[in-house]
Amino acid sequence: MLLAACLPAFANEAVIRKSFAERMPTAPKIDEVRPSAMPGLWEIRIGNELRYTDATGTYLLEGELIDIKAKKNLTEERVNQINRVDFTTLPFKDAVVWKSGTGKRRIAVFADPNCGYCKRFEKSLQELKDVTVYTFIIPILGGDSAEKTRAIWCAKDRTGVWLGWMLKNEQPPKPPASCDDAAIERNLALSRKIHVNGTPAILLEDGHRIPGAVGAVELEKRLQTLSVPARKS
Repeated sequence: MLLAACLPAFANEAVIRKSFAERMPTAPKIDEVRPSAMPGLWEIRIGNELRYTDATGTYLLEGELIDIKAKKNLTEERVNQINRVDFTTLPFKDAVVWKSGTGKRRIAVFADPNCGYCKRFEKSLQELKDVTVYTFIIPILGGDSAEKTRAIWCAKDRTGVWLGWMLKNEQPPKPPASCDDAAIERNLALSRKIHVNGTPAILLEDGHRIPGAVGAVELEKRLQTLSVPARKS
């Protein structure tokens, strides 16, 4: 019975994929096709972006799917689910790290050294108590972002140099030629894998993310409402 129930869904997915491949050959690759909460409407996922179509892949809808009765934005909920990251799997060895107080509350940030919003957010972070901040530096804005990233990562005191640049505009020292900067490419690969499309991108310990800079007050509210599993000793 279960197999029989699944067959129409598989059939529709195949039809939709075939239709889009034929009618939109230059469109990005579809990562997932699944029924939406609305009967007859199918969800198409490309990376962390959602579109909707009918069972034959003839029509394409762009926008948000709202459950009026439940007063829920189903598209937003689904995108949040897709964007969720297992915080414990992040490669913290590739991050610039600093903490305040006990450091018991953890935040991960993807940032470009030439990102003005990242600098503003870094200043907001300084207002928080008892946090550990892991910054994965990714040079994505062009210009001399790559050179600055390498200079910061290769510095003897990379945390001090990072904060000096972000908070005081102190130029990073020239990096040694022998520096192992492979972490930068790993961070870029990680950002692509988890669909970080801009900076700053903020990952919270419960797996949710904040897409963009927020103030210290708003971030503190988010941290206070987190539901984080107890860490293994």
